[in-house]
Amino acid sequence: MIGTLAANFRIFLIILVRVTALIQVAPLFSSQAFPQTAKLGFALFVSIAIFPWVAEQGYLLPENAVDYFLVVLGEAMIGIILGFFLNIVFAVFQVAGQFFSLQMGFGASQVFDPLAQIEIPLMGQFLNIAGMFTFLVISGAHKLLLVGVYQSFQSIQAVDLVAGRSYLLPLFLRSLGELFVNALTISFPILGTLLLISVTMGLLAKAAPQMNLLMMGFPIAIGTALIVIAAATPFLIGAFTRLLDGGFQQLGTIISGLKAAGG
Repeated sequence: MIGTLAANFRIFLIILVRVTALIQVAPLFSSQAFPQTAKLGFALFVSIAIFPWVAEQGYLLPENAVDYFLVVLGEAMIGIILGFFLNIVFAVFQVAGQFFSLQMGFGASQVFDPLAQIEIPLMGQFLNIAGMFTFLVISGAHKLLLVGVYQSFQSIQAVDLVAGRSYLLPLFLRSLGELFVNALTISFPILGTLLLISVTMGLLAKAAPQMNLLMMGFPIAIGTALIVIAAATPFLIGAFTRLLDGGFQQLGTIISGLKAAGG
Protein backbone atom coordinates (compact mmCIF):
# COMPACT_ATOMS: atom_id res chain seq x y z
CA MET A 1 0.00 0.00 0.00
CA ILE A 2 2.77 2.41 0.97
CA GLY A 3 4.72 1.44 -2.15
CA THR A 4 1.70 2.18 -4.36
CA LEU A 5 1.16 5.57 -2.73
CA ALA A 6 4.84 6.43 -3.17
CA ALA A 7 4.75 5.44 -6.85
CA ASN A 8 1.57 7.45 -7.44
CA PHE A 9 3.11 10.47 -5.73
CA ARG A 10 6.21 10.23 -7.93
CA ILE A 11 4.03 10.06 -11.06
CA PHE A 12 1.96 13.00 -9.86
CA LEU A 13 5.12 15.05 -9.23
CA ILE A 14 6.29 14.34 -12.78
CA ILE A 15 2.93 15.51 -14.16
CA LEU A 16 2.94 18.63 -12.00
CA VAL A 17 6.48 19.59 -13.09
CA ARG A 18 5.67 19.33 -16.81
CA VAL A 19 2.36 21.19 -16.53
CA THR A 20 3.87 23.93 -14.35
CA ALA A 21 6.78 24.45 -16.76
CA LEU A 22 4.38 24.65 -19.71
CA ILE A 23 2.13 27.19 -17.99
CA GLN A 24 5.10 29.33 -16.92
CA VAL A 25 6.31 29.61 -20.53
CA ALA A 26 3.18 29.28 -22.71
CA PRO A 27 1.63 32.40 -24.28
CA LEU A 28 -1.02 34.24 -22.28
CA PHE A 29 -0.52 32.04 -19.20
CA SER A 30 3.05 33.33 -18.76
CA SER A 31 1.87 36.92 -18.38
CA GLN A 32 2.86 38.68 -15.18
CA ALA A 33 -0.78 39.77 -14.96
CA PHE A 34 -1.51 36.25 -13.70
CA PRO A 35 -0.34 35.82 -10.09
CA GLN A 36 2.04 32.95 -9.42
CA THR A 37 -0.46 31.53 -6.95
CA ALA A 38 -3.09 31.32 -9.71
CA LYS A 39 -0.62 29.67 -12.09
CA LEU A 40 0.42 27.08 -9.53
CA GLY A 41 -3.21 26.46 -8.55
CA PHE A 42 -4.18 25.97 -12.19
CA ALA A 43 -1.22 23.64 -12.77
CA LEU A 44 -2.23 21.65 -9.67
CA PHE A 45 -5.83 21.40 -10.90
CA VAL A 46 -4.77 20.19 -14.37
CA SER A 47 -2.32 17.69 -12.85
CA ILE A 48 -5.00 16.25 -10.57
CA ALA A 49 -7.43 16.03 -13.50
CA ILE A 50 -5.12 14.01 -15.77
CA PHE A 51 -3.36 11.98 -13.06
CA PRO A 52 -5.78 8.98 -13.17
CA TRP A 53 -5.36 8.71 -16.93
CA VAL A 54 -1.55 8.93 -16.81
CA ALA A 55 -1.36 6.46 -13.92
CA GLU A 56 -3.59 4.01 -15.82
CA GLN A 57 -1.51 4.42 -18.97
CA GLY A 58 1.67 3.79 -16.97
CA TYR A 59 4.90 5.71 -16.60
CA LEU A 60 8.28 4.00 -16.43
CA LEU A 61 9.79 5.20 -13.15
CA PRO A 62 13.51 4.75 -12.41
CA GLU A 63 14.44 3.12 -9.13
CA ASN A 64 17.45 5.33 -8.48
CA ALA A 65 16.79 8.71 -6.84
CA VAL A 66 19.37 10.43 -9.08
CA ASP A 67 17.77 9.01 -12.22
CA TYR A 68 14.35 10.09 -10.98
CA PHE A 69 15.65 13.63 -10.45
CA LEU A 70 16.97 13.65 -14.02
CA VAL A 71 13.57 12.48 -15.26
CA VAL A 72 11.92 15.36 -13.39
CA LEU A 73 14.35 17.80 -15.04
CA GLY A 74 13.56 16.23 -18.40
CA GLU A 75 9.83 16.68 -17.81
CA ALA A 76 10.42 20.35 -17.00
CA MET A 77 12.39 20.69 -20.24
CA ILE A 78 9.53 19.13 -22.22
CA GLY A 79 7.11 21.70 -20.82
CA ILE A 80 9.53 24.56 -21.54
CA ILE A 81 10.17 23.36 -25.11
CA LEU A 82 6.47 23.03 -25.93
CA GLY A 83 5.71 26.48 -24.49
CA PHE A 84 8.73 27.99 -26.27
CA PHE A 85 7.60 26.84 -29.70
CA LEU A 86 4.17 28.36 -29.10
CA ASN A 87 5.90 31.60 -28.11
CA ILE A 88 7.66 31.58 -31.47
CA VAL A 89 4.22 31.58 -33.10
CA PHE A 90 3.13 34.59 -31.03
CA ALA A 91 6.40 36.41 -31.75
CA VAL A 92 5.20 36.64 -35.37
CA PHE A 93 2.69 39.33 -34.38
CA GLN A 94 5.30 41.54 -32.72
CA VAL A 95 7.80 41.14 -35.55
CA ALA A 96 5.10 41.95 -38.12
CA GLY A 97 4.35 45.21 -36.29
CA GLN A 98 8.04 46.06 -36.07
CA PHE A 99 8.40 45.70 -39.83
CA PHE A 100 6.20 48.70 -40.60
CA SER A 101 6.30 50.75 -37.36
CA LEU A 102 9.32 52.76 -38.52
CA GLN A 103 7.88 53.52 -41.97
CA MET A 104 4.58 54.44 -40.38
CA GLY A 105 6.25 57.00 -38.09
CA PHE A 106 5.81 55.05 -34.85
CA GLY A 107 9.34 53.71 -34.68
CA ALA A 108 10.25 55.87 -31.69
CA SER A 109 7.09 55.02 -29.72
CA GLN A 110 7.65 52.06 -27.43
CA VAL A 111 5.08 50.44 -25.15
CA PHE A 112 5.63 47.91 -22.37
CA ASP A 113 4.59 44.36 -23.15
CA PRO A 114 3.48 42.66 -19.91
CA LEU A 115 3.81 39.23 -21.50
CA ALA A 116 7.40 39.48 -22.75
CA GLN A 117 8.45 42.05 -20.11
CA ILE A 118 10.08 44.24 -22.78
CA GLU A 119 9.29 47.42 -24.69
CA ILE A 120 8.08 46.88 -28.24
CA PRO A 121 6.80 49.24 -30.98
CA LEU A 122 3.22 50.40 -30.69
CA MET A 123 1.99 48.53 -33.76
CA GLY A 124 3.72 45.36 -32.60
CA GLN A 125 1.78 45.56 -29.36
CA PHE A 126 -1.43 46.21 -31.30
CA LEU A 127 -0.99 43.08 -33.42
CA ASN A 128 0.09 41.14 -30.35
CA ILE A 129 -3.13 42.04 -28.52
CA ALA A 130 -5.16 41.15 -31.62
CA GLY A 131 -3.36 37.80 -31.71
CA MET A 132 -4.15 37.21 -28.03
CA PHE A 133 -7.84 37.91 -28.61
CA THR A 134 -7.80 35.54 -31.59
CA PHE A 135 -6.14 32.93 -29.36
CA LEU A 136 -9.03 33.20 -26.90
CA VAL A 137 -11.73 33.22 -29.59
CA ILE A 138 -10.49 29.99 -31.22
CA SER A 139 -10.33 28.27 -27.78
CA GLY A 140 -6.55 28.40 -27.75
CA ALA A 141 -6.32 27.63 -24.04
CA HIS A 142 -8.36 24.46 -24.57
CA LYS A 143 -6.16 23.42 -27.50
CA LEU A 144 -3.03 24.19 -25.48
CA LEU A 145 -4.13 21.86 -22.69
CA LEU A 146 -5.34 19.23 -25.16
CA VAL A 147 -2.15 19.19 -27.25
CA GLY A 148 0.46 20.39 -24.77
CA VAL A 149 -0.70 18.27 -21.83
CA TYR A 150 -2.93 15.39 -22.89
CA GLN A 151 -1.26 14.55 -26.19
CA SER A 152 2.24 15.12 -24.83
CA PHE A 153 1.73 12.61 -21.99
CA GLN A 154 0.16 10.25 -24.47
CA SER A 155 3.17 10.36 -26.77
CA ILE A 156 6.38 11.41 -25.05
CA GLN A 157 8.31 10.90 -21.83
CA ALA A 158 11.53 12.47 -20.58
CA VAL A 159 13.64 9.64 -22.00
CA ASP A 160 12.38 10.45 -25.49
CA LEU A 161 13.68 14.00 -25.09
CA VAL A 162 17.26 12.76 -24.71
CA ALA A 163 16.96 10.41 -27.65
CA GLY A 164 15.37 13.10 -29.84
CA ARG A 165 17.78 15.95 -29.06
CA SER A 166 19.18 15.87 -32.62
CA TYR A 167 15.64 16.47 -33.91
CA LEU A 168 15.17 19.71 -31.98
CA LEU A 169 17.92 21.92 -33.49
CA PRO A 170 16.77 21.64 -37.15
CA LEU A 171 13.19 22.16 -35.99
CA PHE A 172 14.21 25.24 -34.01
CA LEU A 173 16.04 26.76 -37.00
CA ARG A 174 13.13 26.01 -39.33
CA SER A 175 10.69 27.59 -36.87
CA LEU A 176 12.76 30.78 -36.73
CA GLY A 177 12.75 30.96 -40.51
CA GLU A 178 8.98 30.49 -40.60
CA LEU A 179 8.64 33.24 -37.98
CA PHE A 180 10.09 35.89 -40.31
CA VAL A 181 8.25 34.55 -43.36
CA ASN A 182 4.89 34.66 -41.56
CA ALA A 183 5.62 38.07 -40.06
CA LEU A 184 6.48 39.48 -43.47
CA THR A 185 3.34 37.94 -44.96
CA ILE A 186 1.13 39.55 -42.30
CA SER A 187 2.80 42.96 -42.55
CA PHE A 188 3.13 43.07 -46.34
CA PRO A 189 -0.18 44.90 -47.12
CA ILE A 190 0.73 47.76 -44.75
CA LEU A 191 4.43 47.64 -45.55
CA GLY A 192 3.79 47.68 -49.29
CA THR A 193 1.40 50.62 -49.01
CA LEU A 194 3.89 52.62 -46.93
CA LEU A 195 6.62 51.83 -49.47
CA LEU A 196 4.45 53.28 -52.26
CA ILE A 197 3.83 56.39 -50.13
CA SER A 198 7.57 56.83 -49.58
CA VAL A 199 8.24 56.51 -53.31
CA THR A 200 5.45 59.01 -54.05
CA MET A 201 6.83 61.48 -51.51
CA GLY A 202 10.27 61.14 -53.07
CA LEU A 203 8.92 61.89 -56.54
CA LEU A 204 6.97 64.89 -55.24
CA ALA A 205 10.09 66.17 -53.49
CA LYS A 206 11.88 66.14 -56.84
CA ALA A 207 9.00 67.77 -58.67
CA ALA A 208 8.24 70.44 -56.03
CA PRO A 209 11.30 70.96 -53.80
CA GLN A 210 9.72 74.04 -52.18
CA MET A 211 7.09 71.87 -50.47
CA ASN A 212 7.85 70.67 -46.94
CA LEU A 213 7.13 67.02 -47.72
CA LEU A 214 8.93 65.81 -44.60
CA MET A 215 6.26 67.32 -42.36
CA MET A 216 3.47 66.31 -44.73
CA GLY A 217 4.71 62.75 -45.06
CA PHE A 218 4.17 61.72 -41.43
CA PRO A 219 0.40 62.40 -41.22
CA ILE A 220 -0.13 60.97 -44.70
CA ALA A 221 1.76 57.77 -43.85
CA ILE A 222 0.04 57.37 -40.47
CA GLY A 223 -3.44 58.08 -41.81
CA THR A 224 -3.04 55.80 -44.83
CA ALA A 225 -1.60 52.98 -42.72
CA LEU A 226 -4.47 53.19 -40.23
CA ILE A 227 -6.99 53.07 -43.08
CA VAL A 228 -5.27 50.03 -44.59
CA ILE A 229 -5.12 48.30 -41.19
CA ALA A 230 -8.84 48.94 -40.63
CA ALA A 231 -9.70 47.61 -44.10
CA ALA A 232 -7.41 44.58 -43.74
CA THR A 233 -8.44 43.66 -40.18
CA PRO A 234 -10.90 40.87 -41.22
CA PHE A 235 -8.21 39.33 -43.41
CA LEU A 236 -5.58 39.74 -40.68
CA ILE A 237 -7.82 37.96 -38.14
CA GLY A 238 -8.24 35.11 -40.62
CA ALA A 239 -4.47 34.97 -41.05
CA PHE A 240 -3.99 34.99 -37.27
CA THR A 241 -6.43 32.09 -36.92
CA ARG A 242 -4.65 30.02 -39.57
CA LEU A 243 -1.29 30.86 -38.01
CA LEU A 244 -2.37 29.79 -34.51
CA ASP A 245 -4.02 26.61 -35.78
CA GLY A 246 -0.82 25.86 -37.68
CA GLY A 247 1.14 26.46 -34.48
CA PHE A 248 -0.88 23.83 -32.62
CA GLN A 249 -0.45 21.42 -35.51
CA GLN A 250 3.29 22.07 -35.40
CA LEU A 251 3.24 21.41 -31.67
CA GLY A 252 1.66 18.03 -32.34
CA THR A 253 4.31 17.39 -34.98
CA ILE A 254 7.06 18.19 -32.47
CA ILE A 255 5.60 15.71 -29.99
CA SER A 256 5.26 13.00 -32.66
CA GLY A 257 8.77 13.72 -33.97
CA LEU A 258 10.34 13.46 -30.53
CA LYS A 259 8.49 10.21 -29.91
CA ALA A 260 9.64 8.81 -33.26
CA ALA A 261 13.22 9.91 -32.61
CA GLY A 262 13.12 8.34 -29.15
CA GLY A 263 11.34 5.20 -30.28
